[in-house]
Amino acid sequence: MEPVNGEPVDKETVDKETVALVTGADKGLGRETARQLALRGVTVLLGSRDPGRGAAAARALAAEGAVVTPVRLDVTDADEVRAAADRVRAEHGRLDVLVNNAGAFVGSPAAETTAAEMRVMFEVNVFGVVTVTHAFLPLLRRSAAPRIVNVSSTTGSLTLTSEGADLPGDADRRMAYTCSKAALNMLTVQYAMAFARDPESAHIKINSATPGWTATDINDHRAPRHVSEGARALVELATLPDDGPTGGFFGDEGRVSW
Repeated sequence: MEPVNGEPVDKETVDKETVALVTGADKGLGRETARQLALRGVTVLLGSRDPGRGAAAARALAAEGAVVTPVRLDVTDADEVRAAADRVRAEHGRLDVLVNNAGAFVGSPAAETTAAEMRVMFEVNVFGVVTVTHAFLPLLRRSAAPRIVNVSSTTGSLTLTSEGADLPGDADRRMAYTCSKAALNMLTVQYAMAFARDPESAHIKINSATPGWTATDINDHRAPRHVSEGARALVELATLPDDGPTGGFFGDEGRVSW
């Protein structure tokens, strides 16, 4: 296999296993995504900003037969992200799947939402994704079939929102969150176009995924969908075949309008 960024790729190593990193994976959708991937035989790195919670989640998943490795990873801390990338490089030599799941929510009516609240949302939901993707891109390029999944939200759809679609959740308190997810969707499009122009990255597939209104801490577990349902689209996009799509926005029922 041809060298990537000056580093030779060992084809035997590439073919041996699929290595996935899921951020924000010590609970909720991230943990369930890690579980489903591990049960498919994927080597899963469970990213968590709290080492204690990450270790506890890994133990609980192991008891279910889903063996994962906890990795300390705060997506808002560039030094921690670089350290995690260095660890993955040393232990695995590449990354096959990146699920940018870590997210934050601050609820406030639109007219009362402050710039500070917006910054909290964008720091995790947008800037954190850029930080992690940038750090791990050299390792993704070394994969034979790299996949990136950005965990978005149906409420981040400009089309559905502007058409007055009856989207679930607290519609009058989610401006900061939905704006950050709309920005995340644009990141997906921009990365997809950039990868397509770059011979070293053209094999990377990147998509946005919406889990639907799923019961997690963000909505105080009020949503009707179980995390096992919500994680379905994430896992499918993480394991796309070579002829799968890139640069799209999908739920478990298919393509979602931007």
